[in-house]
Order: sequence, then C-alpha cells, then structure tokens
Amino acid sequence: MVKKINQDKPEKPTRAVKPVVAGKPNAGGKKPASGKPAKDSAVNSGVVKNNAAKKRDTGDRFAPEKSAGGKSAKSAGKPARTSGQSIKPKVARDADERAPSVIAPDDEKLQKVLARAGIGSRREMERAIEAGQVKVNDRIATLGDRVTPQDKIFVNGQRVVLRSELTRRRVILYNKPEGEICSRSDPEGRPTVYDHLPPLKGERWISVGRLDFNTSGLLLFTNDGELANKLMHPSSVIDREYLVRIQGEVTDEMRESLLKGVALDDGVARFTDIVDGAGEGKNRWFYCVVMEGRNREVRRLWESQGVKVSRLKRVRYANIFIPSHVRVGQWTDLTEREIQDLCMTAGFDSSTYTRMMEPTRDEAAQRERHDKKLRAASAAPRRTKAPARKRPPIVE
Repeated sequence: MVKKINQDKPEKPTRAVKPVVAGKPNAGGKKPASGKPAKDSAVNSGVVKNNAAKKRDTGDRFAPEKSAGGKSAKSAGKPARTSGQSIKPKVARDADERAPSVIAPDDEKLQKVLARAGIGSRREMERAIEAGQVKVNDRIATLGDRVTPQDKIFVNGQRVVLRSELTRRRVILYNKPEGEICSRSDPEGRPTVYDHLPPLKGERWISVGRLDFNTSGLLLFTNDGELANKLMHPSSVIDREYLVRIQGEVTDEMRESLLKGVALDDGVARFTDIVDGAGEGKNRWFYCVVMEGRNREVRRLWESQGVKVSRLKRVRYANIFIPSHVRVGQWTDLTEREIQDLCMTAGFDSSTYTRMMEPTRDEAAQRERHDKKLRAASAAPRRTKAPARKRPPIVE
C-alpha cells in the first residue's frame, strides 16, 4: 500500500534507532571491540542527537493543548476526547463491526409462494386472491398479504403444499407416447403422463406445456413453478420443433403462406421454419418450428392449407432434444448444465426467485443408475455365439 505524504505538514517521524556496532557497546569511554576509532562513535552519537532534536521539534507541532486539569492527551496529533464521548476498546469496536445485522422475519408475498408451488403464475394468483379464492389459515386472503412457512394456505378449498425456499430444482424429460393425456386425472379413465413419472416428497411435478392425446414426443416437467411459468410464457419466445407427417401435396405457395402467417380462430399464427424430412409423394415428413404453445397450433396451421396431419411428434424444446437412449414412455433427469442453459434461454434469473441447493450424493448416484439402466435397455442386444458343432467321428 502506498502511503500519501502531505507536503504542507511534515510526516510523523519514526522512532530513531541507534545504529548497531559490532561487538559490545562503548561504555565508560572504552574503545569498541571492533577496534574502530572513537571518532566514529562520536559521529554516531551526533546523528542520534540530531534525530532526537528533530523528533522534539516535529512532535511539538502536533502536541495538543493542555486541558484544564493540566493533563495533555496521550497521543500526539489526536484531539482530546470530550466528556460526552464514550470510550470503546478496540476489541469491542471490532466485535460490533463483525456482528451480523438483524434478520427480518421469514415471510413472503402470498402470490409468490403460490406461484412457486406451481398453482399458477403470479398474475393469475393475484387475480385469484382478488376473487376471494384463497384463504390463509381461517380467513380470506387479500392482495398484499405475506405468509410464513407455518401458515396454512387453501386455494378453492384445497390445501396447498408449500415449497421451501431452499430446495433442489429438478427438470425431467419424458418421451410421451400417443394415447396419454396431460392431466392428473381423467373422468374417462385414460392413462395420464403423470402415471409414469418418479414420485416427489412434499412436492409435485409441473408440466411445461401440454401435448395432445394423439401427439407424442418431448415433454418437460419441473418442481419449480416459476420456472415452468417462465418457460411457457409467450414473452420467452422459445423454439418448439415438431416432426410432422402430412397427407396431401405441399406446394411452395403453401410454405410461403405458413411462414408469413395464417389467421386462425385465436389470432395470427405461423411457422418460423419448415425443413423437408423423409418420404415422397403424398406422405411426406417435415420439420417445423413454432414460437408459441397454443392449443393444437401445428395441426391447425397445416389443416388451414387443406392437408391432413397423420403423425405429430415434438423433437425439441429450446435447447433440449430427446436423447437416443430414452425410449417412448421413459423419462430422464436433465443435468445441471442443461438446466442452467434452459434457464438462460428462458431469461429466468434463478437468483431473483429461488435459491437452489446442489444435488446430494445419493441423488446423483440414483440418477446415474437410472441413466445407465436406460442406456443398457436401449443398447442393441448382444448376439450370442452359437456353440461349435461337433463333427461325427469318421468310421473307416
């Protein structure tokens, strides 16, 4: 560290140190042990006297005036303390500086807690609170209420399982088959996508968007409600890529119209990209990309051109693709790196919403075992070597 020197005031001198002389100090006028003449000792003593004189002259400039009792301040250059000032030891002052500040009560806004639990977005929860659909303990909640983890929250008469602030964020990929609905229960008794997901303790899986009953492919689930809402919101502008099989002739004019935009019942919709796939004639495959998640948007866009969609599969969501080892009806955990990239793509600042902890050793080992199981099941079966045929003995 560079020390600044004030040119107007002389620097406070350091304590003068007597130069070290080899051998014993000169006492009683004896010659020094080194054999040096007495002249050198006189010169050294003169230097010491001059330094001492300078110290007295400099110290007088900073010496404080004597108080009424005739006593002066202990240290030069420091003003004397008044009677109103309290004297604190240095150790006590350091302890006060290191002392933590008082932590505010652990309460949060009601709509934020509900959004984290996956009930809906913050705006939707605000509207539900204003409509009187939310109760905290035994009273109807109002907009602006704050809750703690000890409070009991009910939405439309059902208890909400609160999600702790510090938790483990998980995102899983499910390869949905045809013939499953994206609802937790079905009055008709049809199978749901939640029947094949791993269980969660104290939490629930939240679907990132939906797929139709006859649509297969990539479907994401997470335990973070705010991340799910951010991924589904139109403002995030996230790519959704589908592989579609078309029955009918697709012309260049139809492609231009689909890329430019088509007026549907709920507004103008369009594809951002259309790429040829396999097939020839009237049964052709295409890769098409949309930026929104409207209901049956891909099917309605193609049907607006007079053709029919016979097969539809989602193959990509943002930067996430279906791994080759995840078969239809199977799921896999996304890695921490993939989750971070997904949050960045959606513009989701995790530090602003929830603090997430790293997966434990047991969770990491369990995920690795599940991934190995999927890879082993998808690997090509090994061909067993047929035993060597025994030749009959030659009879002469």
